[in-house]
Amino acid sequence: ALGDMSRTHYLRETLQVAADFAKQHGGDGMDCPEVWARMAVLNKQLKTAEAIYLEQNQLQRALDMYIQLHKWEEAITLAELKGYSGLGELQARHLQWLLDTRQEEKAAELKEKSREYTTALSLYLKAEMPARAARLVQSVPELLGNEEVVSRVVAALLKGEHFQQAGQLYEATNRTDKALESYRRGHAYAKAVELARYVSPKEVVVLEEQWGDFLSANKQSDAAISHYIEAGKTVKALDAALGSRQWKKAVQIIQVIDDTSLVAKHYAQLGRHFASVKDYKLAEQLFSQAGLFRDAIEMYIHAGDWDKAHTLATRYLEPEQVTRMFLKQGQSLEAVGKLREAEKLYVAVDQPDMAIAMYKAQRQYDQMMRLVKQHHSDLLATTHLHLAQQLESEGNLRAAETHYLGADQWKLAVKMYRSLDMWEEAYRVAKAAGGEQGGQQVAFLWAKSLGGDSAVKLLSKFGLLETCIDYACDSYQFEFAFELAKSGMKGKTADIHYKCAMALEDDGKFQDAEEQFIKAAKPKEAVMMYMHNQDWVNAERVAQQHDEESLAQVLHAQAKQAFLDKNYQQFESLLLRAHKPDLIVKQYQEAGLWVDALRVCREYQPARLSSLQAEYEREVGSRGARDVSSILSQAHQWQQSGEYKTAVDCYLRVNNNNCRDSGTVLKALTEAAQLTNKYLEGEEGFAAAKAICPRLIEMKQHSLAAQTYLAVDMTKEAIDTFISAEEWGKAKKVAREFEPGLEVYVEERYKESLRRQGRADQLADVDIISALDLLCEQGQWAKCLETAKPHGLQVLHKYVALYATQLIKEENTMKALSLYSQMGSPALPQNYNIYRRISMDVIASPGLSGPDTYSTWARLRNMLYKLTEGMTDGSDAGSATHYEFRVLLQVAHYCALRTVLTGVKGMSSLVANISCALLRHSDVVPADKAFYEAGVHTREVGRDSEAFVFLNHYLDIVEAIEDGSLDSLDYSDFGNTDFPQEIPLPATPHLAPADHEQVKEWVLAVSMDQSVDQVLPVDGRGLYPSALVGPDAAATPLPACVVSGYPVFGVPSQTVAFKRPGSVANRDDWNKLTMAAKLAPTNTDLQDVLGFISEWCGALPNFSF
Repeated sequence: ALGDMSRTHYLRETLQVAADFAKQHGGDGMDCPEVWARMAVLNKQLKTAEAIYLEQNQLQRALDMYIQLHKWEEAITLAELKGYSGLGELQARHLQWLLDTRQEEKAAELKEKSREYTTALSLYLKAEMPARAARLVQSVPELLGNEEVVSRVVAALLKGEHFQQAGQLYEATNRTDKALESYRRGHAYAKAVELARYVSPKEVVVLEEQWGDFLSANKQSDAAISHYIEAGKTVKALDAALGSRQWKKAVQIIQVIDDTSLVAKHYAQLGRHFASVKDYKLAEQLFSQAGLFRDAIEMYIHAGDWDKAHTLATRYLEPEQVTRMFLKQGQSLEAVGKLREAEKLYVAVDQPDMAIAMYKAQRQYDQMMRLVKQHHSDLLATTHLHLAQQLESEGNLRAAETHYLGADQWKLAVKMYRSLDMWEEAYRVAKAAGGEQGGQQVAFLWAKSLGGDSAVKLLSKFGLLETCIDYACDSYQFEFAFELAKSGMKGKTADIHYKCAMALEDDGKFQDAEEQFIKAAKPKEAVMMYMHNQDWVNAERVAQQHDEESLAQVLHAQAKQAFLDKNYQQFESLLLRAHKPDLIVKQYQEAGLWVDALRVCREYQPARLSSLQAEYEREVGSRGARDVSSILSQAHQWQQSGEYKTAVDCYLRVNNNNCRDSGTVLKALTEAAQLTNKYLEGEEGFAAAKAICPRLIEMKQHSLAAQTYLAVDMTKEAIDTFISAEEWGKAKKVAREFEPGLEVYVEERYKESLRRQGRADQLADVDIISALDLLCEQGQWAKCLETAKPHGLQVLHKYVALYATQLIKEENTMKALSLYSQMGSPALPQNYNIYRRISMDVIASPGLSGPDTYSTWARLRNMLYKLTEGMTDGSDAGSATHYEFRVLLQVAHYCALRTVLTGVKGMSSLVANISCALLRHSDVVPADKAFYEAGVHTREVGRDSEAFVFLNHYLDIVEAIEDGSLDSLDYSDFGNTDFPQEIPLPATPHLAPADHEQVKEWVLAVSMDQSVDQVLPVDGRGLYPSALVGPDAAATPLPACVVSGYPVFGVPSQTVAFKRPGSVANRDDWNKLTMAAKLAPTNTDLQDVLGFISEWCGALPNFSF
């Protein structure tokens, strides 16, 4: 079964018709005309069916057949042919059917044929066929003269973008300006030019240019050439010729352009083409005409024509450029193994070092040394040494030896052979190069490596045994010296012991040295060693055991030291052991210790006592102070006998009346005070203190006086003594330790003194906050801050904040910024508003755009960086405030970088990008300032479309400032950006009126220039290139480049990643910045920017240009 249900149904009806015919007329039902007609219809033989119906005079049935099959045109034709009376009704039904089935076009054609033009026009427009309607209007004069009809048709044409037909209709109605505009919009430039030649000849040039632009945009550059030439746009014609690879024609065009700066890149492109096809003469001509001498030189270099390349290079390039170019080519030749040719290039540009390095890399050391000798004779020895070390590491010992000797470093050659136990070679080299002494040293080391009898035999063979023993001692190798002497020269053993002892003594190993001195039979040397180091015990021990004659000398020397140390008891004991009491008396006598001298003399030399006493009297009398001396001596004797009260009274008898020497008086008072402190108590102590202390205070001995008062429990008097000397610390300590109730008394006396003298710094020791507040009131801010520093961060920055607040109130924000730059910016929440105010004031300040303002931006940037880093470790990490200050840090960084780059040649484009990127922070930077700077900087680099949009928006913001409201501000131009649309309204305009008027004039002029697109450009994302994220707020923003602020798309080859997560840069921008720094090493500001990026973003990555 075929499943053709409709055909089956049709055949069933046909069979029914046949059956009905046979029943009615008899015979075979298949002879029925209706059956024949239906079968003809089934076989798509409509004309046959029509003929069958007409033979049966059934015109209506034929018409119904056509109508049933929707063959209305055949039905109407048949009706017209047969003179059908219902023709009008049939035509009406046809028209209605067309309308019901939305075939307005067919209906319109019928109306047009019937000359019902208005109805036909309406149907064409309803069928959205304005082109047909336009042709109808143009063909019917009465319609063409109907302005309303024409307007309707034109509107439909423009809506359907049938601009050419609209232009024809405008032209037909003599509206030539509209016609030209429509032809332009429809890119029907042939008709537009044809029309313009008659109605506006001046427009022909513009149209020809636009025609060329259209053809170029549609990849028909060859066809665009002639139109550009007609328009006089030779540069565009040149572009089109190059784009269509019409090289000869491009040469013809470029020759007529006088300003070569406009077509420098075209000259380069043409030159490279003709160079590629080996037409070097024409290529050189093109390169030279454009001043592209370097390209011409490189062409000849690549072609291997060195003479022409060198001729051009020396004629047109600076010596540095020639050097760089030939070095690059030399490296290329080196890479392919053409070393001689590469050497010639290197030497030609005075770079023999590169040729030397080349031969070294190729291990052609003879050639290398030849060049070193020719060009760096002063480095010949160093190079020999370096090569020798390298060859040694590679195991090429003979060659290494040759270079060591060439460097006059034969000892290194010896060392090399020694390290490999090649002693014969080492000895050979040492003896040949170092002479006999060198040979002896190596022989010694060789023998040491052998040891024992083998060493003795070796040295005996060379006749160096005794020499090497002496050398071993001189070099402190005593074990080896003993070993050699034991086997070969035993007579040297004692001498070796002595030298070993001397060496041990020098090293401070006295016990070991003693042992060696004894073995060397020189015990007195050991005694002298210990005496020299004042080791009296060991000196005495050695003397008693090995050299008793030295014992008296030891005792005498020890006694002399004891006297110097004022250890008189030991001094006496030692000299008495040595049986020298006379020396004791003499020493005491010479030192003026007559009392001790007399005592010793009385005990051990009574026969001399009278003469010594007489001598003492003469000595005292000669000084003219016999009474005072007697008093002091008597006091001392009372003291020695334990009569302390009497001794004190005796000391007090010494005064200014009987002694002019104030030192003696003071000494007597001091002795009296010390005796009182130690031994007197009760009433005796009180009485003595009252007598002694006022005199001590008179002689400025306040501490001793106070100590004496304290010894007898006179605490208040001791405190008053310290107060009178203004020794407040001691007064406080005494009160705290002995009488706490007096602490308040001391504190009040101290504060009263400080206030009376105006000594705020000392007041700080008592009450730091009061002292700091006093300094603030006096306006001594520097001293206040310096005083606050030792008292912690909180105290210091409380007063830093007070000072900064005052500076801000005085509109001296820059000084407040300098203050925090000096004092630091800790993450203290109470200071956040100050940091925020300083940041916003600096960002909004005018006149901070030149290179000389970098230090201001750097201080702000550094302040914010320290702040955000401090917040990272605190409770505010990750908060909205933290984010706010991070944004302010980014703004300060970009502004600082921009100010530096404005003074660097070739950085204008990067400056413009930074200004555009800062627009995403126009809610932080005053909006009028941000858009003005972006507009000016983009205009400076020829990006007029962006400059127009930015400066036009700047004008709108200024109007909003004047109106006091942002309600009328239009952001429709920034739908494809990430610029904020909710911004604070600046209080005052950024620009002066004169500068503002210049901006208005420029914007007005550009608005009339149709060659400038008045919209922002977009990238492949459909966004403005600086946008980090589109209008879809849910999208993840791209990271911003730390150099330009533009988005970093994450392509590895185009990205520089720093160690801090999220810190990245576009490689092109980063390379521009670092190259600028390299080219300007004296630009400290640029170096500071790189240093800050390194600190902020992590260590700089490794990269190459």
